[in-house]
Amino acid sequence: MVFNSLQFLIFFPIVLILYRILPLKYRWPMLLLASYYFYVSWQPDLLYLILFTTLVSYVCAIGIEKTDSRKLKKLLMWTAIVASLSVLFFFKYFNFLAENLSTVLGWAGIERDFTLDLILPVGISFYTFQTLSYVIDVYRGTMRAERHFGYYALYVSFFPQLVAGPIERPENLLPQLKTKNSFTAYDTAIGLKMVAVGFFKKIAVADQISKYVDAVYNNAGSSDGALVNGFTVVLTTALFAIQIYCDFSGYTDIAIGCARIMGIKLMQNFNNPYTAINIKDFWRRWHISLTSWFTDYVYIPLGGSRCSKARHYANIFTVFLLSGIWHGAAWTYIIWGVTHGIYQIVGHLTTKPRERMWEKLGVKKSNPVLIWAKRIVTLILVGYAWMIFRANSLEDLLTLNRVLFTGWGGINLAASFDALGMTLLTLLTTILSAYVINQMDHQIALRTEDLRVEQPTTLARLHAYVVIGWAIALAWMILLAAGGASSFIYFQF
Repeated sequence: MVFNSLQFLIFFPIVLILYRILPLKYRWPMLLLASYYFYVSWQPDLLYLILFTTLVSYVCAIGIEKTDSRKLKKLLMWTAIVASLSVLFFFKYFNFLAENLSTVLGWAGIERDFTLDLILPVGISFYTFQTLSYVIDVYRGTMRAERHFGYYALYVSFFPQLVAGPIERPENLLPQLKTKNSFTAYDTAIGLKMVAVGFFKKIAVADQISKYVDAVYNNAGSSDGALVNGFTVVLTTALFAIQIYCDFSGYTDIAIGCARIMGIKLMQNFNNPYTAINIKDFWRRWHISLTSWFTDYVYIPLGGSRCSKARHYANIFTVFLLSGIWHGAAWTYIIWGVTHGIYQIVGHLTTKPRERMWEKLGVKKSNPVLIWAKRIVTLILVGYAWMIFRANSLEDLLTLNRVLFTGWGGINLAASFDALGMTLLTLLTTILSAYVINQMDHQIALRTEDLRVEQPTTLARLHAYVVIGWAIALAWMILLAAGGASSFIYFQF
């Protein structure tokens, strides 16, 4: 089931009531059954995959802790890693490699189809990474292996963040699942606010923008010059930047909010990424749980920055290449990851020359004009990468690039808006919605540090509550009028 469905609106209150009234020893089995029900409502035939990954990592972690043999510890760690990644590879990447192999053989005149009829399991990339971090942490000795299989299975499958994160760490989530969490009005209020904002982002903004983005990106090869031209490519790419943020951070807000209502605090996954002043700063703010995962389990083990410059840049490139591959089995995702890797490397190479230039010009780092200039440049770079990410194929990507740089002749703006099905009012509404979301993210305690301290209710905060109430009501009216719920973008990853 998806969060933005009537089914979930029935499911979650029932789970919440049971969680609050049941004694501690009965909470975990109820939550585990609820989490598995949440998962099988998507793909009942693939429950065995998450069970297999859970069981293998659980057994290997206990084996690692029990043995004194360094070689056996390493063998058990790699057994868990290979087992988990093999499942991920087979279901997510086998057909991608098979299609490319068939293409290469086709160039040689050999017609063979190696693809299989596979279904991509929902959330497999997320829960696989959670099990890997657990096993690696046990191997490193930074945490003890969990002996209670039920609690460990719940850590892997906890329903709010099961499908699209945040990718939780065992040291954060496991202890909370085993503790008798106290339920406070403050946690409930914070959780409800986050859920409300998440619904507004997804239903009232992301889903409404998607039809304009799809109109161009799903018809990239169209000969309709009013629909696909330089202006519409730029416009819909900017809209997609809003769409994917509202869609993904909306899911995260709902996930964190639902857990918070139960007294469980999940890690922060977004921190106003479009205010970043460079690409490195962007990745500190976007999909934080994935960025930190790659940093801790790939970048640092490779040597991080404590090595030669060439090796350092190779480490950066490797991380972003893997990030692109993680996102999906398509060349566009790989190119997107490589593009961000190149951005990072170029940023490192030019840091000192740029600093010397600003110093000679007498411009301080805190200069507001300089900060906004950096933000604009970063937005342009991120936006261009989003175009690569959203393109349906390499052929479409080449077409979009060509149109972006050459398709500006004889554009009729009125005709382009008509072709998109967009009016000036809908464009202004979208811009206003983006502004409202930005204010929500700043003002209603969505940042992790703001969630730690209870703050008094002021007139401004009371006003924010009213705005959020209207936002959620509007979002659900839109959903009901549309006749159904749409899936979240990151479900496919």
